[in-house]
Amino acid sequence: MSTPPASPNTPRPEPEPGPGAGPAPELERRLGVHDAVVIGLGAMLGAGIFAAFAPAARAAGSGLLVGLAVAAVVAYCNATSSARLAARHPASGGTYVYGRERLGDFWGYLAGWSFVVGKTASCAAMALTAGAYAWPGHERPVAIAAVVALTAVNYIGIQKTAWLTRTVVALVLAVLAAVVTACLTSGRTDAARLELSGDASVGGVLQAAGLLFFAFAGYARIATLGEEVRDPRRTIPRAVPLALGITLVVYAAVATAVLAVLGPDGLADATAPLADAVRAAGAPALVPVVRVGGAVAALGSLLALILGISRTTLAMARDRHLPHALATVHPRFHVPHRAELAVGAAVVALVAFADLRGAIGFSSFGVLAYYAIANAAARTLTPEEGRPPRAVPVIGLAGCLLLAFSLPLASVVSGAAVLAAGAVVFFVRRTKASRS
Repeated sequence: MSTPPASPNTPRPEPEPGPGAGPAPELERRLGVHDAVVIGLGAMLGAGIFAAFAPAARAAGSGLLVGLAVAAVVAYCNATSSARLAARHPASGGTYVYGRERLGDFWGYLAGWSFVVGKTASCAAMALTAGAYAWPGHERPVAIAAVVALTAVNYIGIQKTAWLTRTVVALVLAVLAAVVTACLTSGRTDAARLELSGDASVGGVLQAAGLLFFAFAGYARIATLGEEVRDPRRTIPRAVPLALGITLVVYAAVATAVLAVLGPDGLADATAPLADAVRAAGAPALVPVVRVGGAVAALGSLLALILGISRTTLAMARDRHLPHALATVHPRFHVPHRAELAVGAAVVALVAFADLRGAIGFSSFGVLAYYAIANAAARTLTPEEGRPPRAVPVIGLAGCLLLAFSLPLASVVSGAAVLAAGAVVFFVRRTKASRS
């Protein structure tokens, strides 16, 4: 990553008002610490916690909790690097902006490309998950309706999104608390199931960590909202660790409770891990509640994903890496409405014509590449700019690369192919621009 860094004060292209028009509308800073934390929780406490433990247990066996700890360490480093960068560069776009300003246009573009493509596929997967929980056998129409409804919520303002996310987070936390209580108070709980045994391997633990990292990546949503947070230099560094800390506690509690009831083998074979755990714990009446919780969690994650992708799309459109028409902000609602609609339309198309429920591995690869660039950018911060401890971005960068290439081979190949395609597009466009 030797491209010369761009100056943080370099002006970027902005959407231009039409003839005779006043200043172009801008995003408004309406979110405080509480709102930012809630949006981060809405992204992290999504459908992953209802589904990710089973594939992680198949990979790690009795090393599941070790894999969770490894994912947590990498997530902490990434969150710290992202928070320090967001305080320095409080603009929409997250690591797209940080890579562009600290490492050069190519690395920023590659981060934005991996985020937009990977997370758009993830949106479709979350929508289909919500449909499967809410109305089995009718996943696609339910998923399309969910995408349309949540795009409309995002369209009418960030405060409406924060209010709905707050409701979703409260419901999901209540369901998860019921699951943990039912499992840990059951007579079928056995602490011996939490012990490490010979089935755990280093490769399996790392693969499980890579799969579980998918669920932690929601704190990026706070950073991508840099232009809509009040006092971002204080708010973002406070909100990111708070949201991540709460999520870590919740994930550890749920993983411990479910593992103590089902054991590594039972959890690996579970089709709906949390529902199977409460059934095995002798609380079958909770199964429908868990199903509702899974649907609500998927919707909350989808809401936050659309929000984050649209802001990264806005930032890339400002720099003309995407159609410049997507860089406009609605004069009344102060949201990037065209980007919101474009993202919603892309997700609806994917939901209607493709089955993307197996996209977690691909999305994980893209997200890990995204955060690898964030950590590389954080290493360029000076002490005066709020540089994190030197070990944090180094461990974060190494951890991201290690986990990315520990994922299943199909995920690594597809993820690398998408990143390579993005790089080709960048250099072809730059070559054409230099010739013209």
